[in-house]
Amino acid sequence: MVLKDRFGRPVLNLRVSVTQRCNLHCSYCHREGQEKTVENKVVEMSVDEIVRLVKIAVRMGMNRVKLTGGEPLVRNDILEIVESLGKISGLKDLSMTTNGTLLAKYAEELYQKGLMRVNVNIPTLNPETYSKLTGGRLRDVLEGIKAAVDAGLYPVKLNMLILKGVNDHEVWSMVNFASKTGTILQLIELEPINISKSYYLQHHCALDDYELELGRKAISVETRRFMHNRRIYHLPEAKVEVIHPMENTEFCAHCTRLRITSDGKLKPCLMRNDNLVDVLTPLRNGASDKELEQLFLEAIRRREPFFSIERKGTGQKKEEL
Repeated sequence: MVLKDRFGRPVLNLRVSVTQRCNLHCSYCHREGQEKTVENKVVEMSVDEIVRLVKIAVRMGMNRVKLTGGEPLVRNDILEIVESLGKISGLKDLSMTTNGTLLAKYAEELYQKGLMRVNVNIPTLNPETYSKLTGGRLRDVLEGIKAAVDAGLYPVKLNMLILKGVNDHEVWSMVNFASKTGTILQLIELEPINISKSYYLQHHCALDDYELELGRKAISVETRRFMHNRRIYHLPEAKVEVIHPMENTEFCAHCTRLRITSDGKLKPCLMRNDNLVDVLTPLRNGASDKELEQLFLEAIRRREPFFSIERKGTGQKKEEL
């Protein structure tokens, strides 16, 4: 049986942030909507805690799991996490979002341990621009993408966040790169999460014009029903997905995700932190699986389409409409 929230939206996907630590310093990072914590109060779930919560979620019908961060690969036990999750009965899909800088080292083992596919954040193919945006080396990411493809992770998706005046002129170069590497390109619109209002106003770039051009060039177009109704453009040379943020009502109306923050809170909506459900504290205090399941149900009860709430460009809650 598929769980649905009060608005009839099925809850099929679980995103698990395994850490907020990262080896890069991307100016646009939204950290899965998770608020920053005081450094000496950082809490991370253990392998066993992550596995137990995912097992409960899978039993409840959330059988597609994505590991996120921060940067998941900075955890020394990431291979153990992947291997343990890969053994969960009923899990249909296990994937990861990564900045790719450590992927060359781990790709083969991740695949062997049970990871099925990977999303790599790569905003640009210009080494200098990449360094300015992230503090990292583009070469490491390119090596990671190649290693992921060679290891058999499929599909490898390239997450290209579009920033006005920074990389908005590179889209077709990235399409060409996706074609050459056998990867899928995802164009992502900047979201007003964990960034300043001034940064958002300066760099936000609507993707409508790109979609028009993609539509003209596409052989066919499909819609991912259970992924925010996003469109996939099948070009002669590559496949391109376009991801609009919450301003697009389709994004929220068709959301099928529930999140777990790195400090063990169930997060019903990417855009909000005022409706979290603490699941790690009860777990550490001896809660049974049945009690933890009730917390998952409470988080699902709290889910609502974000577009029904008026908010400022910074993502701050204003008032119910």
